[in-house]
Formats: sequence, structure tokens, C-alpha cells
Amino acid sequence: MSFEHPNRDNETIQDVELDIMSRPPEHNTTNLDLDRMTLMLDVLGHPEESFRVIHVTGTNGKGSTARMAEAICRAYGMRTGLYTSPHLEKINERIAIDGQQLSDDDFIDAWDQIKDLVALVDRKMEEQGKPRMSFFEVLTAMAIWKFADAPVDVAIVEVGMGGAWDATNVLDADAAIIGPVDMDHMKWLGNTVEQIATEKAGIIKPGCTAVIGPQPHEEEVMPIIEAAAERNHAKLVRDGYEMEVVNRMPAVGGQVATLSTRLGTYTEVPIAKFGEHQAHNALSALAACEAVIPVSGALDGDIVAEALSSVRIPGRIEQIRTSPTIIVDGGHNVNAAESLRAAIEENYHFEQLVGVIAMMEDKQVEEYLGVLEPVLSQVVVTENSWRDRVMSADGLEKIAVEVFGRDRVVKEPELPDAIQTAVNMVDEADELGVGYGHGVLICGSFVTAGDAREMLEEHASPIMRKAMSIHQPVVEPDDGDAADAADSDADAGDDVLGGLFGGEEQPSADIDANTDANAADDTADKTE
Repeated sequence: MSFEHPNRDNETIQDVELDIMSRPPEHNTTNLDLDRMTLMLDVLGHPEESFRVIHVTGTNGKGSTARMAEAICRAYGMRTGLYTSPHLEKINERIAIDGQQLSDDDFIDAWDQIKDLVALVDRKMEEQGKPRMSFFEVLTAMAIWKFADAPVDVAIVEVGMGGAWDATNVLDADAAIIGPVDMDHMKWLGNTVEQIATEKAGIIKPGCTAVIGPQPHEEEVMPIIEAAAERNHAKLVRDGYEMEVVNRMPAVGGQVATLSTRLGTYTEVPIAKFGEHQAHNALSALAACEAVIPVSGALDGDIVAEALSSVRIPGRIEQIRTSPTIIVDGGHNVNAAESLRAAIEENYHFEQLVGVIAMMEDKQVEEYLGVLEPVLSQVVVTENSWRDRVMSADGLEKIAVEVFGRDRVVKEPELPDAIQTAVNMVDEADELGVGYGHGVLICGSFVTAGDAREMLEEHASPIMRKAMSIHQPVVEPDDGDAADAADSDADAGDDVLGGLFGGEEQPSADIDANTDANAADDTADKTE
């Protein structure tokens, strides 16, 4: 706690998360403006003017690119702030300083310092007949305040959704990164790639360096981005033109690539992530860092290599288990599925790969499944913890059967059961029992990825049972059946852990079910 604000209300991290997450979502047609954020920065005294900014948008790759840029800046000795979304397990993940996410105490302290000002902004908005601050606006204000208070030299900020009306767009970027623009969140961003590109190009600010990643719809998208750069007198750095991935090859734990920018060529750079798309993300991050790191000419290749070789990105083609291999990926649109499939084909040699899939019902579900169909032997369709938005297992099953055929689809409505079923399928087919060539891919949503990561972390069986309780309706047994029901629950939890951990006892940790449910709501609201 800070000396000035020592947690005056004695709140817990769960209390604070509930306070913030009970606010309206960001993507609401009544609040497509920056009025609340602009007023908030006014009352805070414009802390955003105290640091440089790398601003990152795009349909896919924002989080990865942001983390890579942060790592390079930090390796150069700059003090960094990192703001990303969504979080997978804890709300603290969204705000990091010098590579470390805020502790519970620091997060509570940040809320304690700004909550009275948030209430002031809410009252002003209500007087004007406008909505109060959304949860994402509050989190963005907290991040900006913490970055200025640290203080940081540079803030790397990931857009929540779109760009022009996103809460983060009150920041004036020194470097604006626009990754691949594709179809996603059409309900809020528009039904064409041109409309979506217009929203995302809104982060290009006067005099900035506009770093543009590879565009799958280049003919439609690039004229819009180039016009925005020209209006703002921004320096344009485009993948395939002013910068390029010269060559790349897979390597243990990722890949090695040669990256060329306007300032120089960086040879044999190790990148600790799989997939061609991650090499292009690294290129964008590098070009943006060249614009904000105060050195003359190209950056030091050894420092860049050290930074990019150390980046870990949870929930993005993340291998979290071996024997069998279990991969978690939070991508949820067609472009993400294409990148995921390419990375698997390039870096793994599966004889059998079973997909565990839960998706939101507003996504291009059939198209997503169609992209992954060639690499998946079977699929187990299921549901994640965001019940209001997730596609039902029944609905997902119908679409999956159309894509994969009846004999390749299994339905398990509860995610823990679905994971166990997939592991059992892999174990049955693994005659040697060594796990090589057999794997499980858990994918379809960042909520799904977050749920799975939490379940598959090294917790003891009581924790798995607690996690399972989030996904299953609470049933109060008759007194005579209580003991049998408890034994049944214990067996279910131990069965999942036995399959995944080989029966070994693992360290335990406490999980608050209500907090997990709120976090899942939040995660689903801000996935892009």
C-alpha cells in the first residue's frame, strides 16, 4: 500500500475486481466516444504526458507484439509499463511494470487512489445524460496512473477493441503498430474490412511512426491506413516494403529469423514462439522500438536477440504439458486459426491431435473449425465459463459434425470432462505410452484458454474440484446421499488429475470461484 493511500477501506483483490468488473462493458453503442477518458485524464493532471507510448492494434497478434516490444525496451534499460487485455487468470495480469505484473497490494492501491475521481467522472457524465465509466476505461485509467507514478520511460499499450473509440486512444502514440486487419467483432467495428481498418487506423497520431504488419486484405486495407498516415504526417513502415522478415527457420522452442528494418539488419534472432506470424510480430515490435529507444541508428543485435528469446506469451500456441503434449491457444477467428494451423504443421509431427474446443456464439465458428479440420484427428466440443455468451455444446456439436463428420466429434458440456476425455483418447491410441506424436489442442477462445490454464496448472485435486464447481450447477443432495456425492466429486477430480499429472501430488493454491467467474466475464468482453 502507498503511504498516502494505505488501503483505506481494507479491501481485498476480490472486492476490487468486483467493484471494477460490475461496471458496463466497453463495447456499448451508447459510449462510442472518449469523453469519459478525456475528463479522467484532465482530473488526473494528464499523467500520460510523462512517458513515451507504443500503441498496438490489429485483429490478431496485439498481445504478442506488445510483449515483444516491451521486452526489447526493457532490455535496453528503459523502465517499461505494459497494458494488455484480456487477462487469462488474474486481473493483475493486465498491468505490468518492468516486466512484473502488479501485486494484489499494488492493484488495490491503484484503485484506491483513483476511485474517488472515477466517481466524480461518473457524476459529470450522469449530469450530461451519458454512461458512467466502463470497466475497461477504469482499468485503462489505473494503468496510465501507475505508469506515471512508477515512473516509466515508455508504455506499451494494447488496444482493447478497434482503435478510434477505444479507451486507450486518449494516448498519443510515438509508434503506432497495426497488425493484420481481418473480420472480427463485426457487431461493433463494421461488416467490412474497410470499416474495421478505418477504426484501427484511428490510433495513428500526428508525427508518429506507423508500423504496419502484413495485411491479408492488402488491397482493401492499405489505402485506408496510408491515407491516415498521410493526414497525420506519420512515418510509414510497412511489412514487405520498409521492413521484412528476410528468412526464418524453426528451432527448439520457437524459431530463428533474420529481420530487416529501415535502420539495419538483425541476423539469426531467436524468437521464443512458434509460427511465421510471430516472426512478423517480432519485426513490428522491433521497428516500433527503433522509434522510441533513444539511440542513433540500428539497435544492438545482441540485446534484441536476448530480449526476443526470453518473451513468454501465455495462451498463444502455448505448450503447457508434455506426455501427452497439451497446447493451449486463445485465438478465436479465422486468421488466428490459420496461424495456429500453420504453426502446428511446421513445428509438430502429430499422428493424432485431439481438439478440445469451446467458442463464443458470435464468432465465425464453422469457418474457424474448417481451417483446423485437416490437423485434428477428433474434436471434443464443450463450453467455457462465460455462460451468457459461449456457444452451447449442443450447438457447437451440430456445426462440428458438419465439418468433421459424426465419427470424429464427441460432446462433453463441462470443460474438465472434455479435457479428460481428450487425454483418454490420446492415451488409448498411444501404444508405446510415451506421448510422442499424440497431443491435445485446447482452443477457440481466450476464456477457454484461461479456464484450461488454471485447471491444468499444478494444483492438488481439491483445486480441480473447486474449478469444476465453477462449471457445474450446484446440487444439494439429500442428507442420506451427501457422503456418496462427496466421494463421487473427489473421484472425478482425482480422475482428471490422474490422467494429466500421472497421479503425482501437486502443490495446492486457493481459488475463489466467484472471482474466476467474474474474470471469465471480463476476459470474454475484451477479447479481440
